[in-house]
Amino acid sequence: GTLFAKVYAAKVAHGIINNIDITKAENLPGVIRIIGHKDIPGQNQVGGIIADEPLLAEKEVDFIGMPIMIVVAESDVIAHHACQLIEVDITPKKVIVDPVEAYEVGHLLSDPIHCKKGDTTAAFTNCKYILEGEAESGGQEHVYLETQGAYAIPNGDRSIKIFSSTQGPTAVQRTVAKVLGCTMNQIEVDVNRIGGGFGGKEDQASPWAAMVALATHLLDRPVKYILERGEDLQMTGKRHPYKSRYKIGLDAEYNILAFEAQYFQNGGAAADLSPAVLQRTVFHSTNSYFVPNVNVSAYSCRTNLPPNTAFRGFGGPQGMFVMEAAIHHAARSIGVPTHVIQEKNLLTEGAAFLYGQKTEDCEAQNCWQQARLNYEVDKQLVSIEKYNEVHPNHKKGLALMPVCFGISFTNTMMNNARALVHVYSDGSVGISTGAIEMGQGVSSKMIQVAAGAFGLSNVDIKLETTNTTRVANTSPSAASATADLNGKALLDACEQILSRLKIMLAKTWNINDADTVIFHNGQATELGGTKKMDWKEAIELAFQQRINLSAKGHYATPRIHIDRTTLQGHPFAYHVYGTAILTCTVDCIRGNYEFDAVEIVHDFGTSLNPAVDLGQIEGGLVQGIGWMTLEELIYNKKGELKSGNLANYKIPDIYSVPKTVQVQYLETIGSDLAILKSKAVGEPPLMYGIGAYFALYNAIMSFNPETKMAYSAPMTAEKVLMGLYGVSVPLSV
Repeated sequence: GTLFAKVYAAKVAHGIINNIDITKAENLPGVIRIIGHKDIPGQNQVGGIIADEPLLAEKEVDFIGMPIMIVVAESDVIAHHACQLIEVDITPKKVIVDPVEAYEVGHLLSDPIHCKKGDTTAAFTNCKYILEGEAESGGQEHVYLETQGAYAIPNGDRSIKIFSSTQGPTAVQRTVAKVLGCTMNQIEVDVNRIGGGFGGKEDQASPWAAMVALATHLLDRPVKYILERGEDLQMTGKRHPYKSRYKIGLDAEYNILAFEAQYFQNGGAAADLSPAVLQRTVFHSTNSYFVPNVNVSAYSCRTNLPPNTAFRGFGGPQGMFVMEAAIHHAARSIGVPTHVIQEKNLLTEGAAFLYGQKTEDCEAQNCWQQARLNYEVDKQLVSIEKYNEVHPNHKKGLALMPVCFGISFTNTMMNNARALVHVYSDGSVGISTGAIEMGQGVSSKMIQVAAGAFGLSNVDIKLETTNTTRVANTSPSAASATADLNGKALLDACEQILSRLKIMLAKTWNINDADTVIFHNGQATELGGTKKMDWKEAIELAFQQRINLSAKGHYATPRIHIDRTTLQGHPFAYHVYGTAILTCTVDCIRGNYEFDAVEIVHDFGTSLNPAVDLGQIEGGLVQGIGWMTLEELIYNKKGELKSGNLANYKIPDIYSVPKTVQVQYLETIGSDLAILKSKAVGEPPLMYGIGAYFALYNAIMSFNPETKMAYSAPMTAEKVLMGLYGVSVPLSV
């Protein structure tokens, strides 16, 4: 009895709705109902941070792809046909797609962010070298394998169960309850695993779930909506494009004394997560460098594009790119290799970040030095110089990319998690957490945590779906914090049960100290003694003695805090460090290029699962290279997405990835605030891809030292070709 939904979306980027005619669509056989904003029983609002995003347009449309009506039909084919029969009369209004233009006319999504350390004005007077410039980075489409989608089923008591492709089950639950005008306990959200997210399903999964839930609420029938790829590309938000200005000052020894920047974020038509993304841009504006005087301002600009959203790195990459562009600019002007300035200014232990937190267990220098020595960077530079001397039509380039990335949600209240553990009477174990598996391997890590705690094998643990009824009020699987938060909550629950079992066995064995009872290899044993009992036997005994074999664990990251008015505090549990060396070869006749190798030293801490973590490094790296080179989102002045399909929006394939990727694990203990000291690895490796841009830039300069290329990413083959031959490449090509 499942019905199928489809959205009729705006065809213009900005305008006033004069009239909607659904007569032809309603009369189409198989159409069950067409839903508009007046049919919403609760609030017509899906905005998360700021309530500025209607589920369905009312009087005005703000971007191409903005939902206006929901068609519910007996098949998705019928629903698609019905959408083509809807007629909407819209009077167009001025369209703004450029963030600087939006800023200049006062179109902001949230209050500006200002953050500073020291006195840049005074510091610039002591600088020998002062450089000013502009940089821009483009957007990026998530291209998750599974498109946005949701399936709602009535439970019979006016409550609704939703299967959603989401990173944030609680966000879906909260949004749906708001739209339906009901309480959250009437909405159950269940997620088994999803086919990729990368941040695109952190908040933006909620509207699609709200649509099917609304239809189910009105019709009391199951309703499904899974977006076609073209719909998803056109209607959903991307990584935020940025336009930025910078000013950097160095002394005679190349110490960076002062840095100023202004970031103009293209937020799209509604806030979504843009304010939070912007804050992380500010926090990561100096990347892995110590700068004593910093003054940055950031603006989330309202344009007539789909609301942009979270994407792996969450604003950090955009900030880091500007800093790397400023350093590269300075190196060119001074006449020294970029890596000389980079190495000179790397963070050291106890150095203060812009936001007041100081480095602890700082591995910036260690990663850099190990990378330089182990991969013989000096020899590589000599080899590249010799190659370039004898190859007039091909040039190689090399760039080093250090990374420092903070781990935690910058919104302190979100840094908490819960987990539910049941040990069944036969000794088998079921665990539930708030973590969403989207291909990053967090399910494997959760099973490892429970198995390790109980001294069992992985096959003894069953991981349940992520469900808002079993584990409530979850934070989304995002911010690279999923394994830490949920793993520590899970460990807490396991330890509660273990404590009860240890006390029971200590009494059974007449042992004074229950802590001498340990669980390992499927057995309980007395440490240093002779007592021993099989796990299943111990559980059966506990069951007979009516001992509670279930536990709810909770974890809230300690120490972290931030003053939102001054942006000063201790927002991150810890930082992840690393250094990548990227080399490329450019065909100077055609502008084509390939990446010869990427060599990385990464700060994993004590890796819980090296195979999973290696996969995250490789995937993040390639996704970052794609953002910096191939993936070009193009909107015209009408707000139309011209790269709206996978034929003209290119992501890295087997032919464009580096020929060689080597990853070395930095020898370090790790942080106590990481799960079992295994540091987060989801987002940091994406920033290694920024080095791809500068490796290409350096190869171009080997061919044409006088090139005037703007710092405009992505570095497509077209931009490379124009840069090689001195053609001016303006920002926003």
